[in-house]
Amino acid sequence: MNKKLTAALLAAALTVTALAGCNNNPSDNTPSDHNSTTSSADTSSSAKALEKTSFNLGHLNSTAHLLGFVAKEEGFFQEEGLDVTLTLFSSAAELSTGLESEKLDVAFIGSVPALTFQSQGHDLTIFGGEMTNGHGYVIKPEFVEGLTDWDVSILKGRNVASVKNSVQDAELQILLKDRNIEIGEGADKVNIIYFDSQKDAYNALQNDTIDAVSAYSPYTSLAESQGYQIVYRCSEEPLLQNQPCCRQVAATAALSKYPNAYNAFERALIKAYKFTQENKEQTIKDVKKYIDIEEDLINTEIYGGYGTSVPDPDKQGTVALKNSIVELGYAEDYDIDKLYNTDIYKNALASLIEENPDDKIYEDLQKHFDEFE
Repeated sequence: MNKKLTAALLAAALTVTALAGCNNNPSDNTPSDHNSTTSSADTSSSAKALEKTSFNLGHLNSTAHLLGFVAKEEGFFQEEGLDVTLTLFSSAAELSTGLESEKLDVAFIGSVPALTFQSQGHDLTIFGGEMTNGHGYVIKPEFVEGLTDWDVSILKGRNVASVKNSVQDAELQILLKDRNIEIGEGADKVNIIYFDSQKDAYNALQNDTIDAVSAYSPYTSLAESQGYQIVYRCSEEPLLQNQPCCRQVAATAALSKYPNAYNAFERALIKAYKFTQENKEQTIKDVKKYIDIEEDLINTEIYGGYGTSVPDPDKQGTVALKNSIVELGYAEDYDIDKLYNTDIYKNALASLIEENPDDKIYEDLQKHFDEFE
């Protein structure tokens, strides 16, 4: 694991990352067979009329956004009366623009950029979750040769590629601040070099001047499979555990205009979560249609314990994160309550529990929501 990467491995890495997500609108969208406890007829007879049925969902090149992939591939959007088109974007800024231009109805956006956009006056509301944890930093293997243990201090004196206004960057700064390590050039500092997207930052590892890089899923596992060393995963850092990552975000006005449609969307994602808990192999196959990497890497990212994809909005955790980035100077303080909607998830989950009163997964989701709303 501690040998230098060959040029061939680096070329392979770039090829894989370039291909990942290119298949984001698979031609074969026939839903797989699944044991849904609610049929299309049951849903349509119990649901209120949808104000709109065509939905555009924006996502990133990440296994973190698997609930959208599974809801599409397993027909849960269709069950709820929605025709959802998934579109791959490269950055949170592009997703935000898509929402504000009304080209997107929903976007899966990292919690930090979602919060900073809100603090800057963008009228965007968080109404659900998509992933908790699932990211970290990796480093070239030559910088850890001979070491058996290390932490974030291994980045001292290194040039680190990252993405400004991202969860990964905020988490790195939280860890550096906790260990009294300054940001900047010098042997005792960490020099952060910013790129526009995660893909650009990751690909910068081919440059001799870049020593380490931020990585959200699946880049962490992909990097490790290609010989890089993991500096840390956020799920293993006490300061960062249970960190809200990607959130479901929509234009505030759209949520008010189409409440039944967003309720249907949320029901589909909750059903998708249930499916991921009960159908591991098919979930991995569904995700591979959008993130075209080896299935064992997808398995690590989804089921390895480093991140969890849950639709719960987790307002408590997100508010705590907002307070942290305000302290870091990432964002000005603001009233988040005006731009946080937990009722959509609450009502969607309640309706599914009413239809499936003995379902343990839905019951556990309800307990989690009651604790962290």
